Amino acid sequence: MSKQNEIPNSKNSPALFSERYKWYVLMMLTIVGALSFFDRQLVVILQEPIKNELGLSDTQLGLMTGLAFAIFYCLVGIPIARYADRNNRRNVISVSLAIWSFMTAITGLVGNYTQMLLARIGVGIGEAGGTPSSQAIISDYFPKEKRATAFAIYATSIYIGLFLGFSMGGILEATFGWRQAFMLLGVPGIIFSIIFLFAVKEPPRGYADGVVVTKAQPDFKRSIQLLFSKKTYKYILAASALHSFVGYGFANWIPSFFIRVHEMTVLEVGFWLAISIGIGGGIGAFSGGFIVDRLVKRDQRWYMWIGIVSIILTIPFSFYTLFTANKIGAAMCYFIPNVLFSLNMGAILTVTQGVVGVQQRALSSAVYYFVLNLVGMGLGPLVVGMLSDYLTPTYGQFSLRYALFMVSVVYMICIYFYWKAGEHLVEEMET
Repeated sequence: MSKQNEIPNSKNSPALFSERYKWYVLMMLTIVGALSFFDRQLVVILQEPIKNELGLSDTQLGLMTGLAFAIFYCLVGIPIARYADRNNRRNVISVSLAIWSFMTAITGLVGNYTQMLLARIGVGIGEAGGTPSSQAIISDYFPKEKRATAFAIYATSIYIGLFLGFSMGGILEATFGWRQAFMLLGVPGIIFSIIFLFAVKEPPRGYADGVVVTKAQPDFKRSIQLLFSKKTYKYILAASALHSFVGYGFANWIPSFFIRVHEMTVLEVGFWLAISIGIGGGIGAFSGGFIVDRLVKRDQRWYMWIGIVSIILTIPFSFYTLFTANKIGAAMCYFIPNVLFSLNMGAILTVTQGVVGVQQRALSSAVYYFVLNLVGMGLGPLVVGMLSDYLTPTYGQFSLRYALFMVSVVYMICIYFYWKAGEHLVEEMET
C-alpha cells in the first residue's frame, strides 16, 4: 500500500465512537465468528452417523469436511475481500451470514453424497465473506497497541462456535437425529444476520490508525505485489498453513478417533470435545492476546515466538492423547493441546493486519485464509482420511491413531517458518 494513499488524521479530531461502542462491535463480530465455526464444526461431530447412513469412506469424509469446503471458501474469499475493501464491510458480513446459515439448514435435507458436498460448498461460499471483513473492521476500531487483545477476543469466537457445535450437535443428534440437528441449528444465524445489519456501524478506513484514505485502492496486481513484498507476511503464510494442516487434521478427525478407538458415543464425544476444544481453545485464544501484548513491549518478535513455544509444549500432550489406553485420560489430556494451539491467534492476526496499509486489510486477511484454509482445512482432513484408509488393513479401527501421529511431524517445519518470520517482523511492522 503506497503511503500517498493515506494522510495523518488530526489527533484533536472528535472521536466518532465511544470505547464502549468499540467493545460492543467486537462482541457482535465475535458472535458472527462463533456462528461461522458453529455451522462449520457441526458436520464434524455428526460425520460418523452421516458416514453410516450414506455409506461413505474416510477419504470421502475428509473431502467433504475439508477440501470441498476449503476450495470454494478460498476462491470466493479473495474477490469478496476486494469488494469489501472498497465498500461497506458490515453489509458483506450480514449477507454472508445469512447465506451460510441457510446452507447449513438445508444440509439436513440431502439424500446422497453429492448433495452433501454441494451443501458444504454453499456453506463455504457464504463463510468466505465473514472473516476478512470482520478483521478489517476490528483493525479500524482498535489501535495497534490494543489490537492483539481485540483479535484474541475475536479469536475466542472459534472456540465458542466449536463448543456449541460439539455440545448441541451431540445432544440434538441423540435426541432427533443428524438431519434435524442441521435444520434446527441453521436458523439462529439467519435471524442474527438481520440484527447485525441494523445494529453495527461501518467505521472509516484507517480510523484507529489516525489516517484518512485519500486515493483509490491499488489495482489487484499491485495489491498482491505489495502483500508479497513483505517477507514477514510470506513466512507467516507458510507457518500458519502448516500449523493449521495439523490442527484441522486433528480437529476434524478427533471425534471419530474417540468413537472408534475408545468406543464413545456421539453424545460423550460432544461433551468432552466441547470442554477440551471449546473451553480449552477459548482460554488459550483469550489469554494469548493479553500475554503477547505484554511480551512484545520487550521484543516484537514475541508475535512469532509465542507460536514456537506453543508447538513445543503441544507435542507431548498430543502424543499422550493418541496412545494412551485410558479414554478419560485421553479426553482430559486433549484439553491442554487446545489451550496451547490457540495462544498465538491474536498475535498472528495483529501482524497480518499490521504489515499492510489500511486499504488492504480485508485482502490481506483473505489471502492469509486462502492459503491457511486450502492447506490446513482443505488438505489436513483429506490427508488424514487417506492415510487412515491406507492403514486400515494393518491397524483396523486404530488406523486414525497412526494417521494423526504421522501428520504431527509437520509441526517441526512450522517452527522454522515462525522463526524466519520473526527475523523480519520488527522492520516491516515499523514501515
